[in-house]
Amino acid sequence: MYDSIASLYADVDQIIEAFRSGEGMSWHEHDHRLFRGTERFFRPGYRAHLVAEWIPALDGVQEKLERGAKVADVGCGHGASTIIMAEAFPNSQFFGFDCHDASIERTREAATAAGVSDRISFAVAAANDFPGENYDFVCVFDCLHDMGDPVGASAHVLETLAADGTWMIVEPFANDRLEENLNPVGRVFYGASTVICTPASLDQEVGLALGAQAGEARLTDVLKQGGFTRVRRATETPFNLILEARP
Repeated sequence: MYDSIASLYADVDQIIEAFRSGEGMSWHEHDHRLFRGTERFFRPGYRAHLVAEWIPALDGVQEKLERGAKVADVGCGHGASTIIMAEAFPNSQFFGFDCHDASIERTREAATAAGVSDRISFAVAAANDFPGENYDFVCVFDCLHDMGDPVGASAHVLETLAADGTWMIVEPFANDRLEENLNPVGRVFYGASTVICTPASLDQEVGLALGAQAGEARLTDVLKQGGFTRVRRATETPFNLILEARP
């Protein structure tokens, strides 16, 4: 987390201008320490919970991955989540997408180092136009709230899913009301949202600006606007809320 904080000090003039103009600040405009710092902050949680708890909490997904499934990790960043899944489910094929060129370069290096490059393909693509179809499983990790048009992204995910596919949405943990989030975790996420997540969304088309503390009710509304009919809370940790969306 200290890398991420250091990046914000380096970016302070741009952040101030974003506040003044209201035009936002894109993810790629930040200091390079933000990208690696974000990965290092979230990766231990993914390593501890993704395979052991989150995927088993989904209806039938673990069995598909064990047999061999087609998986898209959208907004994959430096690929920590993609690599963890590829290590655990060698029969499946994984496709990681991110709109940040430098992050995709890093993902390829990391996949090779982890020995899983034979079952992962990474490409530069946005959440509302990433390629592919008939995915058995689509994931987004801590990034839906950063998107300018999360409703449009939801609609595109629905288009790319197989008829019996599943979308797992991992978001920073938040309750639906402001006063319920005034705790140590909520304060961290509100702070990050103010200077990173909300400006990033405002810089994009639509600029819905959900923020990192959107809460389950608001996220569910976004997913259903995108065309999903079944949304449920699969599980949670103190830092993350895990939703399962089905067509």
